[in-house]
Amino acid sequence: MTPRTVELFVDPVCPFAWMTSRWLLQAAEVREVQPLFSVMSLSVLNEGRDLEPGYRASMDDAWGPARLAIAIVQGHGADAFARWYTAWGERYHVGGQNEDRKATAAAALEDVSLPAELLDLYEPVAGDEIDTALRASHEGAISRVGDDVGTPVISFGEGTAYFGPVVSPAPKGEEAGKLLDALETMATLEGFYELKRSRTGGIDFS
Repeated sequence: MTPRTVELFVDPVCPFAWMTSRWLLQAAEVREVQPLFSVMSLSVLNEGRDLEPGYRASMDDAWGPARLAIAIVQGHGADAFARWYTAWGERYHVGGQNEDRKATAAAALEDVSLPAELLDLYEPVAGDEIDTALRASHEGAISRVGDDVGTPVISFGEGTAYFGPVVSPAPKGEEAGKLLDALETMATLEGFYELKRSRTGGIDFS
């Protein structure tokens, strides 16, 4: 039986997307699903918006990792992006190597034996092939959920796609599987829109 695909749209710099991706990998160990990591961009999402200066600076600096992610998908496929994303996240989110995103991106390329030349596509160039592909991939997520949400976006292929889940720490084992089951059930309900509660404390990467 072919595992069903669960697509998760992520921006590499988003810690909540990283946590959700780790949960999905855990769920895939106890359920017949195949995770597919795709790219969306908080930089695209927040383009032209009036943001607090610190967050604006972060968004302006977030183009590079998202562009690199698209370049990896285009040149080497989704599996290569998944490997790079894991290496990136272990360094950037878990390891705290977040002062110089480009350096961390380069180190993650080396970790998974991807060509260093991919970094030539890191810097934003409006309207180039990577920019166009990034916007198209981002639209693939936003067209399913609307533009008033962020990353991650999850889709089960059929039914309703939606933002989330936001989890900290990432559930493991059967707990990860039970969460997947519940989310897949909600995806079958066309009228389902939102579940939410206030977050407390920081992010637990354990």
